[in-house]
Amino acid sequence: MQGMGMTDKQFNGFIRFLIDDLKEAKEETDEKKKNQRLEKILDNLQSTLED
Repeated sequence: MQGMGMTDKQFNGFIRFLIDDLKEAKEETDEKKKNQRLEKILDNLQSTLED
């Protein structure tokens, strides 16, 4: 059985969340925290692909 896809609005919302997360990571001055934020973003993207 094939899973349901995203609508254009849902996909755009997903991209907005991703952009916000990446901007926050970019602005982080503490390298350890920056790397943790980026790792979390990568984990979330990987989980999205596996769903």
